[in-house]
Amino acid sequence: MYEPVMKDVEIAKNQLYKKELTLAIVKNGEVLFETHSHRILGFLGAIEQFGGELEGASLADRVAGKAIALLCVYAKIKEVYAEVLSKKAKTVLEQNGVHHEWKELVENILDLNKNGVCPFEKAAKGISDPKEAYRTFKALQESLKACK
Repeated sequence: MYEPVMKDVEIAKNQLYKKELTLAIVKNGEVLFETHSHRILGFLGAIEQFGGELEGASLADRVAGKAIALLCVYAKIKEVYAEVLSKKAKTVLEQNGVHHEWKELVENILDLNKNGVCPFEKAAKGISDPKEAYRTFKALQESLKACK
């Protein structure tokens, strides 16, 4: 009997909504990583934890801006679903051949208080190199932790 196999991005999307996650990463039908953490902290943690294992995985995220898109390229993610995707993120994903879909396309990703642009998006503004992006976001993450 033939059973349709669900694509990784569909599994990630299902996890995102079913478990009310902020991020889910799936590879070869297996959930590698899921989190409820906001901003890009969860994805940075997944990159640290899994490194090269993320290559070819699919990612579902609530909010994906240019910062997330650069990290997807850095981690060699093959497919991205975002509930909210920024136009800058869409451009990065297109330029790097990463399949992507979204529910809502927006101009900018706002900070958690919705008072201004997300600090990671500000940091991503002048960056096009994924390795530089990773280093910059790790440093920003550390400085934000220190501020708390």
